[in-house]
Amino acid sequence: MSVEVTRLKNGLRVVTDRIPNVETVTVGAWADVGSRCESKSENGLSHMLEHMAFKGTEKRTALDIAEEVENVGGYLNAYTSREHTTYYARLLKENLPLGVDVLSDILQHSTFAQEELDRERGVIIQEIGQAEDTPDDIVFDLMQQAAYPDQPMGRPILGTTQLVNGYSRADLAGYMSHHYKAENMAVVAAGNLEHDTFVRMVEDKFGALDAKLEKGKSAATYVGGHHQQNRSLEQVNLLFGFDGISFTDPDYYTSQVMAMIFGGGMSSRLFQEVREKRGLVYSIYAFMVSYADGGTFGIHAGTGPDQIKELIPVVADEFHKMTDRVSEQEVSRAKAQIKAGILMSLENTTSRMEQLGRQQMIYGRHVSREEILAEIEKVDVDAIKACAARLRSQSELSIGAVGPLSSMPDYDKVSGLFQ
Repeated sequence: MSVEVTRLKNGLRVVTDRIPNVETVTVGAWADVGSRCESKSENGLSHMLEHMAFKGTEKRTALDIAEEVENVGGYLNAYTSREHTTYYARLLKENLPLGVDVLSDILQHSTFAQEELDRERGVIIQEIGQAEDTPDDIVFDLMQQAAYPDQPMGRPILGTTQLVNGYSRADLAGYMSHHYKAENMAVVAAGNLEHDTFVRMVEDKFGALDAKLEKGKSAATYVGGHHQQNRSLEQVNLLFGFDGISFTDPDYYTSQVMAMIFGGGMSSRLFQEVREKRGLVYSIYAFMVSYADGGTFGIHAGTGPDQIKELIPVVADEFHKMTDRVSEQEVSRAKAQIKAGILMSLENTTSRMEQLGRQQMIYGRHVSREEILAEIEKVDVDAIKACAARLRSQSELSIGAVGPLSSMPDYDKVSGLFQ
């Protein structure tokens, strides 16, 4: 990898990963702001702003924005997470100046026209409704609410219909003005480009962006508990969560390997024991989602209502086994899976742009492939056992559940099985 980083006078980071043997480039503008930056009355504003940034600027209509990129065969999109918002364009290499110009325009000169706001408000409310109609989506919001009650981290990224209906042009403009500052943003590109040329492009288009950030992210405090929705469905979606591990924690890479062993693929313990041997679920997996100052270790299962009582003790028992029964073969296989995923992602300019941008938001620096692979290689059996024991002992269980829940044991009983 040929990664270079330049910081402009206003504090904006400009990062490139040059890949000379491709014909494309992906450029992204990253803002270190997401739903956890919102107050209770602002919930959903980060996501709404992401939508509205494409709906017209002082010199482009919404149609102009779409057509200019697609006229040259490009692709423009964005997404919002709990901690970051990313806007990006994938283009042929010769169209990189257009991508930089469009991104700079929507992030500095959006007009938030009232008619566009009224129209997009309806789109977002439909998106909220779609999420609420998708049990294996909404269960994540329920678990997050249980893990971080009455906190920004526990609220849905999309916000609520009531709040979305109330946001005004002034709300959007004020939120963007307050949070989109040069010192907590980065413009990142991966593909066939020259660093110095790209820096000049970005400086020309983003150089006037205000520098100083007045307020950062609020702290997140894991609590635990349960939230469930009893619905007349064919299947139950269950999500068990534990206080997890941050990106900067010494156990970060160990936790990723542990999650892979436990429930990261068809050879994982959960898939083999719960689905293949016992037939208790259609879908089951485990994951570690990390944040700047914490994280969530989760176990998701989709099962029938008649299987709940048998399923939960089996999952809990497999969780306990991670603290004292881990083989060298499992560790080696999990590390190989993670390494392969990292190396395969390097074949795609968008994936490489996302990796660079995420690293800037999390660590404030580039973390090389070699450094990452070396950290993964250090993980051994003892580290996995210790990490599992840490997760088991340090926090209350969080539970999200959606579906026909008449057979669901009460929270204290389920929590006791996992302790």
